[in-house]
Amino acid sequence: MAMAARKPRNREMLFDSVIALVFILVACVDFCDGATVVDVYRLIQYDMSGVPFGSRLASLNHHAASLHFSPHADLSRTVLLIPLRELNMSFVQEYIVAGKPLGGLIFLLPQMFNFENKGGVGSNGDDESKELLKNVLAELEQILIHTSLPYPVYFAFEDDNIDAVLLDIKKNDASGQPATATTGGYKFVVSATEPKKVGSPPITNIQGWLAGLKTDGDSHQLPTIAIVASYDTFGAAPALSVGSDSNGSGIVALLEVARLFSLLYSNPKTRGQYNLLFGLTSGGPYNYNGTRKWLQSFDQRLRESIDYAICLDSIGSWENELWIHVSKPPENAFIKQILEDFSSVAEELGVQVNLKHKKINISNSRVAWEHEQFSRLRVTAATLSELSTAPELLESTGGLLDGRQFVNEAAIVRSVKLIAESLAKHIYGHQGKNVQIFADNSNLAVNPSYVRSWLDVLSRTPRVAPFLSKDDPFITALKKELEDHTDEVNVQREILDGMFTFYDSTSAKLNIYQVASVTFDLLLLLVLGSYLIVLFSFLVITTRGLDDLISLFRRPPSRKVKTA
Repeated sequence: MAMAARKPRNREMLFDSVIALVFILVACVDFCDGATVVDVYRLIQYDMSGVPFGSRLASLNHHAASLHFSPHADLSRTVLLIPLRELNMSFVQEYIVAGKPLGGLIFLLPQMFNFENKGGVGSNGDDESKELLKNVLAELEQILIHTSLPYPVYFAFEDDNIDAVLLDIKKNDASGQPATATTGGYKFVVSATEPKKVGSPPITNIQGWLAGLKTDGDSHQLPTIAIVASYDTFGAAPALSVGSDSNGSGIVALLEVARLFSLLYSNPKTRGQYNLLFGLTSGGPYNYNGTRKWLQSFDQRLRESIDYAICLDSIGSWENELWIHVSKPPENAFIKQILEDFSSVAEELGVQVNLKHKKINISNSRVAWEHEQFSRLRVTAATLSELSTAPELLESTGGLLDGRQFVNEAAIVRSVKLIAESLAKHIYGHQGKNVQIFADNSNLAVNPSYVRSWLDVLSRTPRVAPFLSKDDPFITALKKELEDHTDEVNVQREILDGMFTFYDSTSAKLNIYQVASVTFDLLLLLVLGSYLIVLFSFLVITTRGLDDLISLFRRPPSRKVKTA
């Protein structure tokens, strides 16, 4: 009986040892060491007229490689970590444009493109290399947003941690041993849910009104001048599209012009006999969808009262020359008046203003400039911009390289003075007179601190319309600012319609793991397994004898033998 009880116990000990081996195997396979966690920003995902563009996936779980991969390597299960500094357009053409299989892409951007960088790390460097990087990023961004990529694409910023990881990855690739299950290396993991469509994307228009002064017995409606700027952006990475110049500069200029004229209009003696209408519009990158809805909400009397509208677009990085873009012919009385007022003030400021006429193609729904939405409703309007030619759809709309460090604050101050003095000439009838209402060092001077503070806010605020809720703090801040400087503020909330469909999941956390190779795992398993077997055999022999150890591996007698 004692011998029978001992055998089950011996078998139980063996079973426990096998279980231990299994746990060791599980512990050894995928033996990882967490290296670092990095903030990453996903390439935009959208459909235009039902055609997919951008990155179509968000989750990532692949081994990593660099641009030094073997020419014959299979990259369908590999994510490439690519610094913008090392990017060559031949790779872009071969793998992105031509669509060679990849597991994923992560582009490393220099810190100078990081809107959270306060002029510290990565902000130094010669102007030539900065300009080269800007050109490469601009070309890359346009390719990415007009291509459908069936894998995750992310952007991240250079720092010491990820630079060290990249250095190790390059060493592995240079040795001819890219990261695989057998060689180890680094594994990049982004845990993200499947991107979902943004339902009913909101657009919000904000309108401020400064009423002009009616004289006694004046029964007719006062004429109106509108100052308009579109505030939202579009870029390859929605979470990084702050648009400091396009169109942060336009918003800042509008707010400062509103502040200046609020000072004039607060006193009946200096209030002009013109109403001033300030419009902050949404949906600018998408054919100025919000502007069209805003204008359609006007009653006929208000629309007919508008002498002209000045739309502000990208006025933050010019030196000596601005452009006035119009749809109506230059012979139009109001167009001639706009050009005359702006040209005379520009001459006083030592800068130049040029007029560019571009007819509207009624059969084409594409709108190149914001003023064209006014012109389609027979309202005289012009766009003031540093851009000499109309951008293509989804171009120059506040993308990755439109950051605070590339905006000239002094250019915005000059723009504000040019706009304010030109409007004042028209409102107060000072044409042909060298009168400066907003002279420097006066109570009505342009305030550089005000311009700087709002420019800083805008340069930290991504403003891609589908991802701005109607109650977003930024929209609330714009509304409050107009309320401080105008008599009446109205907010119009609409739904973005038309050809665009957007998807969420714009940012994530990238987990980087250093993975041991399977060869190491198997070797470790063999050593530990051998050790446990030897230890088990030694314990059995010393406690129960060699015969008991042998009996554990002896085949038990068959039932037939027992029966016999």
